[in-house]
Amino acid sequence: CTEVLSWRCFLDRNRIARKLLTTAAFFFLLLFLPAGTFAWRQAWIFLAITAATILTSTLTLAWLNPEIFVVRQRVQPGTKQWDRVLLALLFPAMSAIFIVASLHSGRFHWSTPPAWTSYLGYGLYFFGFALFTFAQTVNRFFEPGVRIQTERGHHVIDRGPYRFIRHPGYVGACTFMIGSALALGSLWALVPSACTCLLLLIRTKREDQTLRAELPGYDDYAQRVRFRWLPGLW
Repeated sequence: CTEVLSWRCFLDRNRIARKLLTTAAFFFLLLFLPAGTFAWRQAWIFLAITAATILTSTLTLAWLNPEIFVVRQRVQPGTKQWDRVLLALLFPAMSAIFIVASLHSGRFHWSTPPAWTSYLGYGLYFFGFALFTFAQTVNRFFEPGVRIQTERGHHVIDRGPYRFIRHPGYVGACTFMIGSALALGSLWALVPSACTCLLLLIRTKREDQTLRAELPGYDDYAQRVRFRWLPGLW
């Protein structure tokens, strides 16, 4: 396959199988290792739903924006140094959500939230994952690191969810993280979720400053689309 994959190329079953297996193994270890047991029904449900959600997202992106799989394979050269520091903090913060949920709900059973919190959690989970995927389908510059992608003809994206807010991917990620904590039945896991969202807020502000200063047309776009995350608020 060429560097920019066609969707037919990416739909190779081995690629999809590896992606799903890697993700499943990641969540499996984060959930069941701290829990110390496989008899945790909420975790099995979460894993099954996550596998189905990721498969759906993968197929959607393979059809609508296949090159995203190339650019998101790694942090690219030229990524801002401050962003590399934030990325180094984001991974353990996100992992802590599932570890704390595992200790809370799977091992020690510190408390039992009402059932409706789990339903709310899955609602936020699906909304966040859908928004995150939607942002990737319309934004071919959705790299893991913050940089101006001059060699790829980097320009402002103002369609899809970017018509309403400037950083829909971060909103989707934050909503997904909060939803995951609630879906797993852990209010304590909201603490690392809040830390993750705070890091994303900091990253949003720094990224916005970078784009305003270095990406032609972004300042005009920011004046048209005034809000970074929430229309009417911020």
